[in-house]
Amino acid sequence: MCGICGVLALAGSLRLPPRAAERMIGVIRHRGPDEFGGWCGDSIFMGHARLSIIDPQGGQQPLSSGDGRCHITYNGEVFNYIELAAELEKLGHVFRTRSDTEVIVQAYLEWGPRCVDHFNGQFAFALWDEREQTLFMARDRFGICPLFVAVHDNNLLFASEIKSLKAYPGTDFTLDPAGMAEVLSYWANPAPGTCFSGVTQLPAGHYAVVRRQRRGAAAAHGLPDCLDVQRYWTPQFLPADRDCRHVPEGERREMAEGLREKLDRATSLRLRADVPVGTYLSGGLDSSVVTAIAHGIASGKLSSYGLGFAEASFDERRWQEMMSSRLGIRLNTVDIDGDELSSRFREIFWHTEAPLSRSAPAPLSALSRRVHDSGCKVVLTGEGADEVLVGYNIFREAKVRRFWQRDPDSTRRPELFTRLYPHAEKPPLGFLRSFYGKGLDDIADPLYSHRPRWRNMSAAGFLSAEARAAFAAGGSEERLLASLPDEFATWGPVARAQYLEMTIFMSGYLLSSQGDRMLMANSVEGRFPYLDHELAEYAAGIPASVKLQSLREKALFKDSVRDLVPAEIIARPKFPYRAPGNGSFSTDQGAQMVQEFLIDDESGWDLWQRSKVLALVDKWRAGRLSSTRDDQSFLAVLGGRMLQADFGRDFEQRVTALALRPGQIEWRV
Repeated sequence: MCGICGVLALAGSLRLPPRAAERMIGVIRHRGPDEFGGWCGDSIFMGHARLSIIDPQGGQQPLSSGDGRCHITYNGEVFNYIELAAELEKLGHVFRTRSDTEVIVQAYLEWGPRCVDHFNGQFAFALWDEREQTLFMARDRFGICPLFVAVHDNNLLFASEIKSLKAYPGTDFTLDPAGMAEVLSYWANPAPGTCFSGVTQLPAGHYAVVRRQRRGAAAAHGLPDCLDVQRYWTPQFLPADRDCRHVPEGERREMAEGLREKLDRATSLRLRADVPVGTYLSGGLDSSVVTAIAHGIASGKLSSYGLGFAEASFDERRWQEMMSSRLGIRLNTVDIDGDELSSRFREIFWHTEAPLSRSAPAPLSALSRRVHDSGCKVVLTGEGADEVLVGYNIFREAKVRRFWQRDPDSTRRPELFTRLYPHAEKPPLGFLRSFYGKGLDDIADPLYSHRPRWRNMSAAGFLSAEARAAFAAGGSEERLLASLPDEFATWGPVARAQYLEMTIFMSGYLLSSQGDRMLMANSVEGRFPYLDHELAEYAAGIPASVKLQSLREKALFKDSVRDLVPAEIIARPKFPYRAPGNGSFSTDQGAQMVQEFLIDDESGWDLWQRSKVLALVDKWRAGRLSSTRDDQSFLAVLGGRMLQADFGRDFEQRVTALALRPGQIEWRV
């Protein structure tokens, strides 16, 4: 993947400020350090930082069509580009490169904006049509690749990361109190919201046509009204009555075979590259399956990468070694202790551009650094399997809550919640009754499945009264509810939970802060076979009664891959990826960070309740942050303060250090 940026004058000719291109591309150079490209038309500038994956010699960007009509800057991969190129050649198109970038351009010339329907991949791009004087922007179906927009001085700015927009001379995109509260309540900003005032994101599965001579003010959908926005794809599930039906054994076997066939093809497509490809191997089922399939296709040329933790409760090396030994592949392990985690934690907010309530991205940053240092540019990972194939506890919770709601006075039904946790982590039954029992009867609430999780997020309570009031005004929830598809109300409870998990947590947090941002921070491209849209659509057409059989998560999937992984990994209880929390900051290095950002730094406290934060620090020093809520609050406040420094007092210094030098940009003609 790469980094893209650009500026479109909404009226008249573009007057690009001095050093604007060098600044905008330079701050995202980590996304593509191989070469830096630029192109200017009368009314538009396009910039590009390239990570060369496909056609390294011929795929330089920005890329123009042979007749000069279209110009594109593009981040991502269209994995079926070989098949599409053959189809387009039969329609008379002539290609000058072997790149998937040119396939997008020719597909647009053939099919217009609906070209996105033909792409199997992960992408965010901006394509300038000189003849029509329009800018066409699109983002992939699941939001793997980011794309942000803002309006400044009657210009539309766009980029892969917010820092590139903020680096444009004269802008003042500051942290938004309501946006911060939103992240610390939902784990992510539901699109098109962000944590920055004046900055929005194109939602996943949408494209936009930007027409000049239109105002840049925010429209009803939240994006600038110069954008004509269209949703071209959304997850679709079965109606409730079909979703819970009994499936005969013969039909069930056919579904398992079809699922496996889709996954095999999805993995094969994602091995297409002109550079080495590896895999992340966590030791869990999802990454083990992808590694096994990829190993069979790559004929012994595969390397895998895994994390090891000093704290045994987080460590999965036993399972990683079991899988790598079975396949006979090389396993590269990164060991994480408190010093490594806290040092990585300091740097990640420059990349996440949002506060976090957990430390999990920090070890992933260390892991992608190992991948980069080994000379590998691409890794396949297991992200998306739990959302697509029903693996998370949140789906089982929703099922149990609705079962309990049908007999709310039952003393036995709440006991089912105890089956959702490993024995060592099992909360008291009384707590489970209280936690999951709140709002039990509100089954008409579209957000029913996720209310318990969101109620447990306490970090927003440390924000200022202004931030909390702005969030409480309800704009975030209204935007979220308005984004639900018309069919949502007809789906079953598990399908509704899947949709919310895919479009909020997965797109806004998992694929961003733990995915794209931690991978691209070290110039590594992540690919996600489980998020192949053909696989996801097939899985969505399988009844939830089969995917979540009783309370057995990913039941059908496990049956479809038994030949690929050891029986012990199949039988493992779900072990979500986690990392150590506030205890990692008890080291000298960590304590120094706490001192610097939560005690000594006098700036930016208008966003927080300082007295409450200091009380939290005292509790941390006493070693009493034992609950999940306290741990999340500590990490969120500490990370939020680091975010303020990165995009406040320290921002211009970082931009100056990263800006490209004169002559580093290869200007395309």
